[in-house]
Amino acid sequence: MEGPKIATILIPLLLLLLLTSTSALTTPTSKSSNLMNRYKFLSSSAATAFLGSSFIVLSTDPESCSAATEMNNKKKGIPTEIAVPAKERYLDYELEMKYGDGPDGNPRSRGVFVRRFTGDATPFSFPVSPVSLVKEWPEKPPFAKEDFFRADENDDGSFYTVPRFVYHIDEPAVASLTQYYRNNIPKKSDVLDICSSWVSHYPLEFTNTMGRISGTGMNALELIANDQLTDYKATDLNVEPKLPYDDASFDVVTCVVSIDYLIHPIEVLKEINRVLRPGGKVIISQSNRCFPSKAISMWLQMNDRQHLELINAYFQYAGGFEPRKAFDITADVPKNPYNDPMFIVEAVKKA
Repeated sequence: MEGPKIATILIPLLLLLLLTSTSALTTPTSKSSNLMNRYKFLSSSAATAFLGSSFIVLSTDPESCSAATEMNNKKKGIPTEIAVPAKERYLDYELEMKYGDGPDGNPRSRGVFVRRFTGDATPFSFPVSPVSLVKEWPEKPPFAKEDFFRADENDDGSFYTVPRFVYHIDEPAVASLTQYYRNNIPKKSDVLDICSSWVSHYPLEFTNTMGRISGTGMNALELIANDQLTDYKATDLNVEPKLPYDDASFDVVTCVVSIDYLIHPIEVLKEINRVLRPGGKVIISQSNRCFPSKAISMWLQMNDRQHLELINAYFQYAGGFEPRKAFDITADVPKNPYNDPMFIVEAVKKA
């Protein structure tokens, strides 16, 4: 797997990791084969080396870790005894991080339990309702420079230095997106997940049924922990809105609840168009959660419906896409008056 060499992670960084677990705007729950939940820091004797000396996957629940994706294990070097089972609602694992392992460091390791939402075996139902995109945008972008200002204009690299092994949307929203991907991404597709993290919300079987699954994101540590990626490249699209891939490399590009953070969204969509094959599609998902200090100014002044229209405008000005389609895929949750909404804007590259 590509990516920067993991060098030294200091103790204060890990302490901050604990403190930030509840800052991700949703319940701090997490992932599978390499998930991290910072409620419990511990070490374990059943350690298996994962992606070099800085990460160790630990089997903490033998029953929930006993079956599964052989292909994924081969890609990641993870033994079958801690493989990921299918059709489980949650996958509980422990991930150990090693820090201070540089030449002048004092090597230590700490482990954390994590929980991943699989999107399966839930009591939720998943309606898909079309949403009409009706706003007519002018020929040229009407946006001012100020529209893309953020409350926190400091370096994004500093903001994302500490890995956040948490979910930024609730379980029903995650499950609805997982089911949408299952029903709308053809098998054997080459897929790119931009603005990715330690989870991509893909169905578990995608590791076996898809071709290449690539990811870009701000934090290399999160990308390393994403067991569904076949390769990754840490990329700050706000510094350089270029994707590090050849033309026509992918069939599908996904972006989960992140377009609101992009200060060059039109340029990024042009890049997506470039790396897509003719007839390939983009799936942009959006909820109503965000880090308000990092979301762009005009996004914070809009409601959910207006967000969809804005994303549609970005596609229009990027060019090279068929007319977009939008959907409300918010999950129905029994006896629950509120859960996070989930919306999709999908576009197909012109042949």
